[in-house]
Amino acid sequence: MRKCSGVIFIIFLAAFLFLLSPSPYTTPRPATAADGPIPHLLPSLPGLSSLYPPPANSTAHLSWRLLRPILSRSDAIPGTAAGVLEAADAWRNLTLALAAAAAARSNKGPLNVTCSASVEGDLRTRGARIPCGFVEGSAVTVVGVPKQGAAGFRVEMVGGGGEVVACFNVSLGAAGMVVEHNSWTPEEGWGEWEQCPPLGDVASNSSWQLSPVDGLVRCNQQLGASIIQGSNNTMQNVTGNKPEDEKRPKGRAHFSGSFPIVEGEPFTATVWAGAGGFHMTVNGRHETSFAYRERLEPWLVAEVKVSGDLELLSVLASGLPASEDADMASVELLKVPPLPKKRIFLLVGVFSTGNNFKRRMALRRTWMQYEPVRSGEVAVRFFTGLHKNEQVNMELWREAQLYGDIQFMPFVDYYTLITLKTVAICTFGD
Repeated sequence: MRKCSGVIFIIFLAAFLFLLSPSPYTTPRPATAADGPIPHLLPSLPGLSSLYPPPANSTAHLSWRLLRPILSRSDAIPGTAAGVLEAADAWRNLTLALAAAAAARSNKGPLNVTCSASVEGDLRTRGARIPCGFVEGSAVTVVGVPKQGAAGFRVEMVGGGGEVVACFNVSLGAAGMVVEHNSWTPEEGWGEWEQCPPLGDVASNSSWQLSPVDGLVRCNQQLGASIIQGSNNTMQNVTGNKPEDEKRPKGRAHFSGSFPIVEGEPFTATVWAGAGGFHMTVNGRHETSFAYRERLEPWLVAEVKVSGDLELLSVLASGLPASEDADMASVELLKVPPLPKKRIFLLVGVFSTGNNFKRRMALRRTWMQYEPVRSGEVAVRFFTGLHKNEQVNMELWREAQLYGDIQFMPFVDYYTLITLKTVAICTFGD
């Protein structure tokens, strides 16, 4: 009886295992990701072949080499293709400029510094060329006199391709002064017009007013307490990519405070870039602030234009990015040691845009002088994309050769691609 029970148990176990085993005739399912096909490498990406291979002996292109398979993925970050294509043009122009500079100079001295910290505008063209873009703290100051019956004036910020990326309308009249702002991005075009004073009463706009930009109120309360509904007298945009007028809020402001701009009297208006938005002061008093729209790249501004009913006395751009004249004694003190072949203790990757010369120098002169960094136990590298401005790239190349702490990225430095910098830091430290 016991033998019979054992045989029955073995047969039952064999049958159970047979039912659990997969059939050899079952066709395996294709491998898929959680939400679609598994990502693959694209056969080609416009501009990528122009970026590779990088210079063979360049220590500033170590991460550049490692990023190629990431850029070629079918599930790459949105904007990668555009950033790579623009980087191909920037890299081509940089290599040509470096070759021309090397052929022109008789000795092997450093490249000439042409990124100026301030630029005076041309009154005939009513504008100012911005040599190396904007950084936080960059400002444009306009001094002028409103003409008789002046309707207002406009300040436009123009990108490297001639497109207007931000504009400020200042409307004047008996009803008071209204400041309007709008900005443009390639992905989304023009946005909604923002206005100071805002439409409606103060109470209905309290939430908007209580959301400051860089710690400053969005609209100076002295500008007015009410809005008189009526026709809008702002000026027409004469540029190619004009904002849509139907998106502009209709209304004029009524003053209860002092009038900052008076017909026939000189005034000073300054528009400056903060960390979170643009700000405007008139005659030294803060008037309004506007937060940056997503994907707006203020550091790519190449020109500022002023138009309208005013006699223009001066246009001055100040606080612009400018690299320092380097003497070799200070360079040797600030230059980082090369990466050792042995494993280091820590890698510190710093996100940095191409024209942030002063901030990089500030780090080199402060905590990058600590002994762990100077000894090479801790490596500090700035991960920086290319700039659409050729002169910025020239200065950045010069800086990389002098200090040895810059890692170039094979794409134009857009904020939307900052994740690629994180990937670059991880692969660099692996």
